[in-house]
Amino acid sequence: MARKLRLEYAGAVYHVMSRGDRGEDVFLDHEDRRRFLRTLGQACERTGWRVHSFVLMRNHYHLLLETPEPNLSRGMHWLQTTYTVRHNKRRDLRGHLFQGRFKAIAVEAEADEYFATVSDYIHLNPVRARLLRPGQRLGDYVWSSFGAICAAPSNRPEWLEVSRVLGSHGQKDTTAGRRRYRSALEQRCLDEAKDRPAASARWKTVREAWAIGSDEFRRQLRRQWSVPGKNAAEGSAFVQHGEEEALQLIERGAALLGLRGIDALPRNHTDKVALAAFVKQRTTVSNRWLGEKLSMGTHSNVSRLCAGARADRQTAIRLAVLETSKKKA
Repeated sequence: MARKLRLEYAGAVYHVMSRGDRGEDVFLDHEDRRRFLRTLGQACERTGWRVHSFVLMRNHYHLLLETPEPNLSRGMHWLQTTYTVRHNKRRDLRGHLFQGRFKAIAVEAEADEYFATVSDYIHLNPVRARLLRPGQRLGDYVWSSFGAICAAPSNRPEWLEVSRVLGSHGQKDTTAGRRRYRSALEQRCLDEAKDRPAASARWKTVREAWAIGSDEFRRQLRRQWSVPGKNAAEGSAFVQHGEEEALQLIERGAALLGLRGIDALPRNHTDKVALAAFVKQRTTVSNRWLGEKLSMGTHSNVSRLCAGARADRQTAIRLAVLETSKKKA
């Protein structure tokens, strides 16, 4: 039986969750967690995603994720495949790391109550899993976005968007607003620890729903699901961070580097490798696609050259030129 297509649309917000294969651990130590967060940040740069909340557990993770473009499936494929490769390489392993398909539940983000419910569910995961020792506070669990949301802006990852989480609690991103948000969540932490059965019952909808929102929100999703062509996974263009964006980056980058006649240049030409590495950082196009567009040969050749781009001094300099130009744009 064919897999059900995912409902993807511009501006969608999802509660995303994925578990380890056969329920096994995905994060074996702190370095694994740091690597996953770095990979998540790279995925955001490639796709334009906005992460509002996250938590990393031992054998799974949760994200409250916004997709300004309809590219959830493509971005998740890159995220989980890339992390799996890095995890396996570090530990000399092979095979699958994650269990089947990731789970993605659409969230009615315009309604604060639903947005706050999912964010709170994510941040309180360590409480439900009994990962906090007696006397520890919610912020002591460092592998969630809770601490970063409560911290000053300079202490947050660039890809973490905090304003909607704070706003859904009626707070602003100020010292006072963050302090009130922290107090509210820490009180929820204490309440959950006191009455775990009641807390579990309250979260049943978040765990089991196919969409989290009002009746009208779910009706709208059903209508979208039933109309051919509404789902981005059916083949519609990934507007800004797919092939269209990649072509624009190649055109601007080639002009900036003064490249003429790209096809005639050697496959491993310094500027060509820098341009390919630059595009790979910011889009979801494949190595095969880059190999064809930049005349760089096979997908494995593109992968090998881009992986070593920063190790070669001249290529790294040209790549820095492209990155600096992008920041100024």
